[in-house]
Amino acid sequence: MFSSDHQKRYSLAFTVFIVAIILALIVNLVNLNKERFQKSDVVRLYFADNISAAHLQIIVQFNRLYAGRIEVIPIDLPFSKFSTNERKELIARSLRSRSSRIDIFAVDQIWVPRFAKWGEPLAKYFMQTNLSKILPPALATCYYDNSLVGIPLYIDLGVMYYRKDLIEPTRDSLLIRKLKASISWEELVDYGLTHPERRPFYLFQGDGYEGLVCNYLEILGAMGGRIYQDGELAINTELGRKSAQFMSDLIHRYHLAPPEVSSYNERESYYHALTRDALFFRGWSSFLKDMPIMTRDSVKVRQLEMAYLPRFGDHPPVTVFGGWNLMISRYSTHKAEAYKFLEYILSEEVQRTLFETSGYLPILKTLYDDPQIIARNPYITYVKQLMNAGIHRPMLINYTKISDILSFYLNQLLKNQISAEEALKLIDNAIQTRNIFLK
Repeated sequence: MFSSDHQKRYSLAFTVFIVAIILALIVNLVNLNKERFQKSDVVRLYFADNISAAHLQIIVQFNRLYAGRIEVIPIDLPFSKFSTNERKELIARSLRSRSSRIDIFAVDQIWVPRFAKWGEPLAKYFMQTNLSKILPPALATCYYDNSLVGIPLYIDLGVMYYRKDLIEPTRDSLLIRKLKASISWEELVDYGLTHPERRPFYLFQGDGYEGLVCNYLEILGAMGGRIYQDGELAINTELGRKSAQFMSDLIHRYHLAPPEVSSYNERESYYHALTRDALFFRGWSSFLKDMPIMTRDSVKVRQLEMAYLPRFGDHPPVTVFGGWNLMISRYSTHKAEAYKFLEYILSEEVQRTLFETSGYLPILKTLYDDPQIIARNPYITYVKQLMNAGIHRPMLINYTKISDILSFYLNQLLKNQISAEEALKLIDNAIQTRNIFLK
């Protein structure tokens, strides 16, 4: 029999032994699951867009701010390699497969109704206080069926550019004043016809894509017409035919626009305008964002000034709003982290970077009145004024299908293959026979 002291020593030794084993197990478990215990896993967000210099700068800043927690990985879909339609189909294909490989994606504002079914509803993340600082025309494009499904990245609008170095200040001072205040198409056409030496006179985007539709809607709007009013789609109307005919007349009757515009997108029309010294051309207010200007054209770019797109008679000028929005994929497994990136996009710091690095127009009201921004970029005050002439394209779930039909037949018209009357009849018939419903 052990004495009482021996029993105590034995119990103590046994306790120490058991504690040592438990500690050893804990140490081993910690080593085996070190990353889990330290919570060092970085959430990686995959972001699909045309990745500009401003995008890269913003991504680097965000990743530094959230180092060790969130990392944004850019998926570059450059406009130089993918058309707008190709980008749309690439993203749609990924989302249609319910893939979680894309967390955040950029959409042309007019795609929002089509992509809404794949987008995460955002109202629970963004309170009204977050949204009140955004320009109403930009925010309006982020809703579908009264549900917030995106936030604006930047806004854009159609404008007419003119080369101030090609307009003699003393001889054409009245012309410049009219351009800034809003010149009529009647006056601009008359000026072009009386100056046949100034060719090319006017360029626009006439290839069979969304850019042509924007040009058409601006001319139609400047005549006082709309293709969608009071819940009804109206294509083959008197003003619709007149607008289409006028676009054709710019090429084939007045010879103010070269026939090549029927195959031009934005980039091609911009290069033609700069290399051939066009006096006027239609473009987007932030046209420099997607095209590197060659050294030989940089001097000419500095001579460009914006003006309202022309109007007809006493009708006010009209411009189509453009721009891109960001959405979170419904299939992302990192929605909370993706929201952090969208919230960051809405900061003044990021919106300044987008504008001053790559020319993207900001979506925050305050930046249009910021003295520092105005001092460095005085044209932003004029852009704010131009926005008063802005209209939205119809926010319809099947708008892209309607646009494809419009652009196809309008392009045939510009190529002089069909008449304006035929084009509008064919468009109307195609929309009806293909059962393209508005909702």
